[in-house]
Amino acid sequence: MNLKDSIRTIPDYPKKGVMFRDITTLLADARAFRQAIDALVQPFAGSKVSKIAGIEARGFILGGAVAHQMSAGFIPIRKKGKLPHETVSIAYSLEYGVDQMEMHKDAVVRGEKVILIDDLIATGGTAEAACRLLTQLGAEIIAACFIVDLPDLGGARKIEKLGIPVRSLIAFEGY
Repeated sequence: MNLKDSIRTIPDYPKKGVMFRDITTLLADARAFRQAIDALVQPFAGSKVSKIAGIEARGFILGGAVAHQMSAGFIPIRKKGKLPHETVSIAYSLEYGVDQMEMHKDAVVRGEKVILIDDLIATGGTAEAACRLLTQLGAEIIAACFIVDLPDLGGARKIEKLGIPVRSLIAFEGY
């Protein structure tokens, strides 16, 4: 099965000129979903990964499934104000402004090996902020993994410059 065929493309969403890569069709297809999770897990099978960190919201779906397969814990990285306990936060740039994300202060123990998971990497701002949060608390990020990479936007290169390997299952040219 070609995973690329299971992703719907919606032209001009959320604005004109953008080709939105919708993974909800991949999630709805049991075979495609299973294949994607297996492909995310396979390179790390047998390694000592303590936690999987998922970025809100689709990173929760993918990260939870990967954590289950790897018998690892799960760390939710959320938008500001959504977590009930003591948190650390970081501001990051969006196309039109700034936002914040946070995680629980006790979500990771210094030296734990963590894999970051999200559905898509575009400009890399959100993933970079998540990586900075994790390393601030002492995590050793062994990889940042995505279903889709939009390489023309440079996000994967931004994460690699932090010294973190990036793994994506599919690349789509353009925006």
